Amino acid sequence: MTDSITTVNVELISRVEQFYYREARLLDERKYQQWLALTSDDICYKIPVRHTAFGDNSLRDTEAFLNVAQELSHGLEPAHREENKLNLSIRVMRAFKNNSWSDNPPARTRRFVSNVEVYTTETENLLRTYSNLLLNYSRFDNDNYQYSAQRQDTLKIEGDSFVLTSRLVLLDWNVITGPSLGLFF
Repeated sequence: MTDSITTVNVELISRVEQFYYREARLLDERKYQQWLALTSDDICYKIPVRHTAFGDNSLRDTEAFLNVAQELSHGLEPAHREENKLNLSIRVMRAFKNNSWSDNPPARTRRFVSNVEVYTTETENLLRTYSNLLLNYSRFDNDNYQYSAQRQDTLKIEGDSFVLTSRLVLLDWNVITGPSLGLFF
């Protein structure tokens, strides 16, 4: 997505931020079914593989030389996650099973959402957003990890709230060394 200057009123930005804060609270309180209700039936939830890319010399002296998109797999290798509503539903249900080793005992998480940007789209009632996420994860006595990422979302305006229709999570790690199976970013 290319950035464009779009006038978005402050009230709409505040509503989007409140949506993200509520989403973070629901996930941190392990209210996964309520979180899942915030997603559309046709959601696309993707975490691509990120790798270290060397700059293309033909692009030197331009912003394209340092473009983050060069670090993403673009379908050349499987994504860390590429899920739809059914996959997300299975992961949510799995969290409530005793034999789910990645979720039993459940991790303590705390999500911090910041740098929220809101853009209108050509489609009425659809917004494109950027946000940064810092996720603290703690489980057992010494399993403590931090995950940081940028999220690029599409939100559909439905009445006074929003529905998440797509999420692209760009983790700052190129190799995930911490537990992530039970996490929603």
